[in-house]
Amino acid sequence: MQKQYQFTLLQNQQVKELLSEEYADLWNDVIYGSEEGKMKIVNIALAQVGSIDGEPYWRWYGFNERHKWCAIFVSWVFHEAGYGERLPKFARVGTGIDYFKAIGKWKDASYIPSSGDVIFFDWEQDGKRNHVGIVVKVENNKIYTVEGNSTDDMCRQQVYDCNSQYIYGYGRITK
Repeated sequence: MQKQYQFTLLQNQQVKELLSEEYADLWNDVIYGSEEGKMKIVNIALAQVGSIDGEPYWRWYGFNERHKWCAIFVSWVFHEAGYGERLPKFARVGTGIDYFKAIGKWKDASYIPSSGDVIFFDWEQDGKRNHVGIVVKVENNKIYTVEGNSTDDMCRQQVYDCNSQYIYGYGRITK
């Protein structure tokens, strides 16, 4: 763009300055969303609590019959919040983890998440990731989540200790 529009030396210096580390947080908010954006994700997820069987989510994804829907639910929430480009549709837990790893936004279980981050679980602790949800908040060493396809095939709020052995890791939606 700088060459195409024949930027002056001053304009090129200004672009370089804007792309410097000093402005990384600003660009992070622009590209990945502000606190307001994270809360939009959380509020959409919370509004789904109590829904049963996941049909609106798996149908939105393109399935014609019931499908495990925890990952689909997370994808749907991001899409509804207007952040589908930040988190592409995924129906398998492992695909979500692979995506966050590929874009450098994966954190292991020792990380303390933020609202709107994606949390991944390994219930059997066998290295096979098998569930995913959205972090609502972290408070008093507890992680509050919203999860589709949770207990009794419902969308539910859940609470875990920050050091829960079942937490596999996190996908960050910010830097």
